[in-house]
Amino acid sequence: MSVAARVAIIHDWLDTWRGGENVLAEIVGLYPDADLFALVDFLPEALRSHILGKHARTSFLQHIPGARRHFRMMLPLFPRAIESLNVSRYELVISSSHAVAKGVRTTDAQLHICYCHTPMRYAWDLRDQYLADGALASGVRGTFARLMLDRVRDWDRATSNRVDHFVANSAFIRDRIARCYERDATVVHPPVDVAFFTPSPTPLAPHARDYYLAASRFVPYKRIDLIVAAFAKLPAKRLIVVGEGPEAPRIRALAGTNVEFMDELPREQLRELLRGARAFIFAAEEDFGILPVEAQACGTPVIAYGRGGALETVRNIGSPRPTGLFFATQTADDIAATVIEFDALQQNVAAVDCRDNAQQFSVPRFGREMREFVERAWAGFTARER
Repeated sequence: MSVAARVAIIHDWLDTWRGGENVLAEIVGLYPDADLFALVDFLPEALRSHILGKHARTSFLQHIPGARRHFRMMLPLFPRAIESLNVSRYELVISSSHAVAKGVRTTDAQLHICYCHTPMRYAWDLRDQYLADGALASGVRGTFARLMLDRVRDWDRATSNRVDHFVANSAFIRDRIARCYERDATVVHPPVDVAFFTPSPTPLAPHARDYYLAASRFVPYKRIDLIVAAFAKLPAKRLIVVGEGPEAPRIRALAGTNVEFMDELPREQLRELLRGARAFIFAAEEDFGILPVEAQACGTPVIAYGRGGALETVRNIGSPRPTGLFFATQTADDIAATVIEFDALQQNVAAVDCRDNAQQFSVPRFGREMREFVERAWAGFTARER
């Protein structure tokens, strides 16, 4: 079965390349003739080949002076901007949404499928953190910011009815969609490049893995600060931290001499670090979490916070064929204790089990499941239209 329709693909914005853009690239690959839309498109040309060289049709935000650097500060304008995109000529609309893409205007004569990375974090689960990070937790400016977020959240909830079918990137996000939108969703886990992230051609003995690894953008909810603070309590253990971001000065100030920082690396160098690590440490309550899967694809165990998407991608020690160990609370003390516990139990985790577990999240699997879902939805939609 194939979808005989004009297809529009909507993405929130294009300015860098992260997990959401990997999903977008695979959707574009499934529908190469589709037209692409976004609030803004500032994607570096070196990355554009991933989306078949496409340039997105953009909103009025693209043309506001300073948008290239500051468009994220224009959140109050996001709803009006996404609604300004005209997709009326397309029978099938596929949105890739972690913010407002799902709010694009459609009609009953169009089928709208949303691949939801998460309901908008600023308006829901990370609302207080968003206000604190912007120094808007109190005062007059804080009052206005809360009113703005109330309006955005109301809009976000109301426009969930513009979506015919939700696809969630994890069971964790499926449950969040149910809570925020009172809608059902089908889980299709995002694609992980397990063909690239592979174990070392020369297997390493456990004693040769002499460092732990953390990697992330340095933003508050990733909790890299807790990992670094944990290793300040473990001076005999070595930690390498890869990433950059606004929290970098504060995080670096927490580090002892046993912590080494590296800026964001090319994926080839990241793969080598993942291959050689004793374990990858992940402290975020993440929607899915691609890096823990990439680590396992390299044969490396994961020490993770036992909430969110990690519960779907890591098998705890004590389970059949374990691939890592969970800690229960987001505290430096709990992370440090879990690292010590992992050192005593790491012989229970086999590299081959880590690799096998990661392969269930492959790129071909994503393409197959997403295509089949869209085709089923399209068949039901066209049958209804007859």
